[in-house]
Amino acid sequence: MTGEPDPLTVPRGIPALEAATPAPRLSSAQVLIITGMSGAGRTRAAAVLEDLDWYVVDNLPAQMLTPLVGMMKRGAPGGGVQRLAAVVDVRGGEFFADLAEVLDGMRAAGTDYRVLFLDASDEVLVRRFEQVRRPHPLQGNGRILDGIAAERELLTDIRERSDVLIDTSELNVHDLAREVRAAVSGGTEDTVRINVLSFGFKYGIPLDADHVVDVRFLANPYWVSELRHLSGRDAPVRDYVLGLPGAQLFIERYVAALEPILAGYLHEEKRYVTIAVGCTGGKHRSVAISEQIAARLRGAGQHVTVGARDLGKE
Repeated sequence: MTGEPDPLTVPRGIPALEAATPAPRLSSAQVLIITGMSGAGRTRAAAVLEDLDWYVVDNLPAQMLTPLVGMMKRGAPGGGVQRLAAVVDVRGGEFFADLAEVLDGMRAAGTDYRVLFLDASDEVLVRRFEQVRRPHPLQGNGRILDGIAAERELLTDIRERSDVLIDTSELNVHDLAREVRAAVSGGTEDTVRINVLSFGFKYGIPLDADHVVDVRFLANPYWVSELRHLSGRDAPVRDYVLGLPGAQLFIERYVAALEPILAGYLHEEKRYVTIAVGCTGGKHRSVAISEQIAARLRGAGQHVTVGARDLGKE
């Protein structure tokens, strides 16, 4: 009847409360931009993230990032997309050239995101393209190396601004999966994720190293017959290396020197750092020293993982 209120079907006040209650805002939404060299493992990285319940969009034009993130923020109350990963690369052709500008605009608008950059050596990339018998996206009528060179030039700026760089040259699909999971799973807003990686100089310096530590100034356990067959993870080698003159002093001072560096990284939004500790073969000194550096950093409250790239190669 006109002028009469609608009959109440719920207790008085509840509809008004519902209307006045805003939809929950995303408080822990994550945005990850996956890019890098063709053939370096972007597809595998995207698959890993899908397995971790990320919403993954592949081959996205750079200009679509902003509206996609906007849709993410307008997700349904209590639901919506909480973790978004967008693969943006040179397959986008002329659209890819705008990626840096789009990222700057997103940052200016207050959108928090990270850039995961996948790389590999030219030799490895050529071999991978030859194995799958497919041309490089930028190859045209030239060689695979021509396409790789053109892509590296296009990606220079994006590579420099990346938050996480993973070199996949020596990684199999399982190693890459572990690296990607580690990159997206840890670290709070006030921590830097540190990867301490031992290696052998004769196998080359890790391409993704932020710091390279040379411990070849210490006597080599290789020349001690009782220790040669052991590694830096074995107690006799560890005790030998850490007992050498200067070893403990070096570790103490190096970890102390890292304190202002890590604080600076945090201030500059660099959340991931790789410390590569090298000796001749990556079996004895570098392994023992890297384990000890990692232990000291953990004791200082840092989030640290340890790896031994070249252990077992001899």
